Amino acid sequence: MSNWKTEAVIVALGLAALGAQIEAGINDFVAKDRVVTVKGLAEMEIAADKVTWPLMYKEVGNDLSALYNKISTTNKTIVDFLKQKGITEEEISINAPEIIDMQAERYVGENKDYRYNVTEVITVTSSKVDLVRSLISEQGELLKQGIAITGGDYRYNIQYDYTSLNEIKPQMIEEATKNAREAAQKFAKDSDSELGKIKRATQGQFSIDNRDANTPYIKRIRVVTTIEYSLED
Repeated sequence: MSNWKTEAVIVALGLAALGAQIEAGINDFVAKDRVVTVKGLAEMEIAADKVTWPLMYKEVGNDLSALYNKISTTNKTIVDFLKQKGITEEEISINAPEIIDMQAERYVGENKDYRYNVTEVITVTSSKVDLVRSLISEQGELLKQGIAITGGDYRYNIQYDYTSLNEIKPQMIEEATKNAREAAQKFAKDSDSELGKIKRATQGQFSIDNRDANTPYIKRIRVVTTIEYSLED
């Protein structure tokens, strides 16, 4: 075979090999771009496991010494009530009284019956959520003793929390991942593809909210995961 024919064969073989490599590279590039990104949601409703209950009351008067004595007696009555109902001393904290001198207030009129307005708060912090909820409805027993627990102040709203999130995280992440995979499998089937491996996954933040305004002691917990799968022929 002449040299030019040999060279032509070599060039032809080289071009064929190069073409095959280019085709494989293009196929790989296309395959890499064939992905589906899906989100998986997991939700759970669960009872709060911690409650913070501020018992706030007010006293007014002109004699600070007499007011302090009255507050001390009232505090003892409230604490005794709580202990009798099953709340321990460790779950009770007594705040320092908040005193407003009405004579020192610029925006208070001259016609006032009392000089001092005192706010006192006793706070119950407990894991006995059901017990505390029952005690809230039994505040009338304190009213019979002349103690009016007042509400309406946003600073002293009862608060329910869920503190055991780490115990349910694995279960919820598993559920969210399962729901995401089901969505991806449906997409793959509809596109005549096979679902491949996970290429990227992101776990969203957990959120804890009240189920609704009327049942703040029931929490709705949710998490959304975002997963990217490869698609194969």
